[in-house]
Formats: sequence, structure tokens, C-alpha cells
Amino acid sequence: MGSMVNPGDDAVRLVAGRYRLGARLGRGGMGVVWRATDQLLGREVAVKELTVDDTLSEDEARLRRERTLREAQAVAQLRHPHIIVVHDVVEDGGRPYIVMELVDGGSLADRISRGGPVDVAEAARIGSDLLSAVRTAHDAGVLHRDIKPANVLVEAGTGRAVLTDFGIAQVAGATTLTETGSFVGSPEYTAPERMSGSRSGPASDLWSLGALLCAALSGESPFRRDSLGGILHAVVSDEIRPPAQAEPLLPVVRGLLERDPERRLGAAKAERMLREYLATGAVAAPAATESGGVTPYTPTQRDVPRPPPVAAAAPRTATRGVLVAALLVAAVAGAGVSAATLLFHGDGGGGTPGPAATTAVSASYPETDSPAPPPTSSPASPSAPATGSRTVPSGYRFAQDPAGFSLAVPAGFTRDPQGERVFYLSPGQTFRLGVKVSESPAGGPGTVMRRAAAEGPSTNPGYHDGRVTDTTHSGHPAAFWEFTWKGFSATEGPRHTYDLCWEENGRLYDVWVSAPVGKVREAREYFDVALDTFTAG
Repeated sequence: MGSMVNPGDDAVRLVAGRYRLGARLGRGGMGVVWRATDQLLGREVAVKELTVDDTLSEDEARLRRERTLREAQAVAQLRHPHIIVVHDVVEDGGRPYIVMELVDGGSLADRISRGGPVDVAEAARIGSDLLSAVRTAHDAGVLHRDIKPANVLVEAGTGRAVLTDFGIAQVAGATTLTETGSFVGSPEYTAPERMSGSRSGPASDLWSLGALLCAALSGESPFRRDSLGGILHAVVSDEIRPPAQAEPLLPVVRGLLERDPERRLGAAKAERMLREYLATGAVAAPAATESGGVTPYTPTQRDVPRPPPVAAAAPRTATRGVLVAALLVAAVAGAGVSAATLLFHGDGGGGTPGPAATTAVSASYPETDSPAPPPTSSPASPSAPATGSRTVPSGYRFAQDPAGFSLAVPAGFTRDPQGERVFYLSPGQTFRLGVKVSESPAGGPGTVMRRAAAEGPSTNPGYHDGRVTDTTHSGHPAAFWEFTWKGFSATEGPRHTYDLCWEENGRLYDVWVSAPVGKVREAREYFDVALDTFTAG
């Protein structure tokens, strides 16, 4: 199972008096896989050994053992030529081992890494075989939940694709060990409904297969980004752009990458479409009425380059990604990723970060995105005064600031001027909304923001993942800055900052919101409403 990684780096061991371990084949999140000999039956096998983590508590160690046993139980139910065969489960020295068939050959990820993407016919063959395997698993009540190129073996000589590593599989009726606050899986291949914490089903595995097809054809998942926050945003709400190499299979790819699981292309239909391509060299669009239906594909559905987002006019899809990503911080941190790595940004606004200023931006936005446009769904109070482009939403009040601007701020926020900056603070300063108005400097908003970002590490403790994006706001030149940081004190804790700066009528306007990482959802709404209702002069 897998290609040889480091033969003979450990002494030969006999497990359960029967399986003699040989070369190490690979290492995964749950353990080490060895080539071994079944001395009773005289055959070569693969043995997965659960690794021991001395930092785990007794309960945590028990959960990991249970997880390994569950993997074996899940796969042992299945009989399919493209699903790994489990021969045995044994325990030796208090450590469990899973004995599986030995597939001589590396993973699909290894193959792509060494030889580059596969051609369309090969991708269609692998995809159809895996869809058949997944249908068998689903019919038995087993969800894989971690389908990706690294978990698909390609047998040398035959090219047979084998789905393996059911380590986080879910069996119908069984307790899900990952439903205790930790997120396990590979974000680039994880369906949006799983990202948002919704109950996942067979359709989630199909999304993963859609991402896998793209990776096989192009070399990487269409949701790969430079940061985990960017991946979360790409999966949940960014525009899905299948690679150009997927053009011949685009109806299948787009059908599998339908965000609504109820509309996602079904496994049986997707498999038939891929086998149709192998037979005829073409694939027809699915009908919307078929099981696991999907909107029929038409050429107008192809992805095309979109114009730079405009804060006051574009659809608010990006906001949803930020909100969901924020809710996932604690969950993803449970998968070994520091929450600080995801969404902590500092409090510098007004283009010159400093302890007196407060700015919160979302690390879940990829580098090419500007802030999400103002919300369109906030309930408005019929009696509230109108300002800017819309009515002041319910729960907000209209603030005509003496500094020469007006905007809607949350009810209960109090004004606190600090030099050139004006803050509207929530009780306890959990949320800090800041505004700064100044003369337009040379270079415009982008220069101002990049200078501030360069000073971020010295003005905001723990500053990281800062990025500046040129955009527009209500037709005016603008720049969006986002960053995370650890807060000014341990008591305050990590914070996240959104900051938009734009040039209008010879003046520079800067609006930002800072909040604890765990409260990004509210912060994003405050930021959006402030921008939407802001009026200069």
C-alpha cells in the first residue's frame, strides 16, 4: 500500500505473533503503514500501525484507538475492486494494527507530483472507478469523508485506482468521533456543508470527488490558496473556477461541485457520464430532474474572469465565507491548526496602525478579494432615518459625527474621539469601530495601506497574514487591508481586523472594525453596515 518511503529504518518486528513488519511505506495523520508478511498465510500485506502521541490524555488516546477500529469496521463491510481490502485487526502491546491488502504503487498524489497531471481519459477512468466505489460504500451506510489524491492508490502495472484510508469514515448509526469540537479532513477537498458544520451525507463525498478530478487534471485542487482562511473562503463562497484542463468533463465537474448538496450531481449519473466520455469522447449535460439533480450545463455557465469587486454593488457572497470561516476557527484548530494562524489580525486603522486604533479584517479572504459588499438582508426599521445608500438597519442608530461624516453604528456603541481617529466602542470595547478622515496623500489609498501593513509587526503584537488589495468603493479608488494579531494583552486575546480606505473629493476616508476572533460574524456585519451607510461631509 503506497510506495516505499524508507526501507529498513526500524528494526524488524513481529506483530501479534503473525505479521512481520518490513519496509515503511508511508505515514499519515493516524499512523504509519508498513509492508509486512503474513507468516500464517504466506502473503504480503500492508499493516497500518496507530502512532502513539505521548501528549494525549488517556481518553484522547482511547478515542484514537476507537477511530482506528472504526476504520477497519467500516472498510471490512465493503467489497469492491476499487476499495482497499481489510484482512484483519489486531492489538499488540496496547496498540491497534489494521492489516490490509498490499497495493504495489504510490498514491495518486505521488503520481501527480512526480509525473504531472493525468490526461482526460485517465482522469475519467479514475473518476468513474472511484464513483463506483463510493456508491458501494454509500449503499452500505459508510461515508469516507476524506477523499483526496493522497488517499487513492494507483496500482503499478494495472493502473487500478483504490480508495483507501477510511480513518475518518462515518458509519450509519455510529457515533462520529469528530463531532466533539474538532474538524478532521482536508479543507481543499471538503464540501461546503461540512465546512459550515451542517450534517454531511453522501453528497459531501461527491464534492470531494469533483475537487479530486480537478486536481488530477491540473495538478492541484481548485480551492488551493496560500492560507487556510483563504481555502475556507474559496470552498464556501468564492467563485468556483474549474481548471481549463477540465473542459471536456466540465458538466461532471461542475455538477459535482454544486454547493447545494440537494442539487449536486448523483454518483450513479456522474459515473455514467464519465463512462460515456470514455466510450464516445464526449459527455452530455445531466438533466435537472435526474436523481442527485444539478442545473443543466450550458456554455454560459463557464467561469469567466470577474471584474474587481466593488464594495457597494457586488453580491454579498464573500461575507458568507467570512462568517462560516469564523465559526470554524475552533473546529479547524482541533485539527492541529492554530486558531491564531487563521483569523488573528491587529488593530491598526487609519493607515497608521497603533495601539489607540482598532481595525479588524478577515483572514478568510484570499489575496485577490476585497471586502464583501454591504449586507442586503439586514432588517430595516421603517421609522429609521435614511442615510447613505440605504435605511439604517434595525438595531443601529444614525450618528452624525462632528468630524464631518455620518454612518449607522450599533445601538449601545459610544463615541470616543482619539486624536485624528473617532471610535465607536461597544461595552467593554469588545468591538471597536474606527473612522479617520484626512487629506489625500500622494500615492492614494493603496500606498497608504501598504505602508501601514509594512508597519504592522511593530504596531500590532503578533501581526501576521496581512494583505492589501486594491479595489473601489462606490466608484472611488480604494484599498482593503486585512490582518490578524494576538491583541494588546492576554486578557484581550487574539483579534481580527477589517479595514477599507478610499479617496473621495480630495479626502481620504478610512473605516475599520476590530473584534475578537470568535466574534467575526458580528464584526463583519458592523463593518458592512458602516460602509453601506457612510456619508462624507
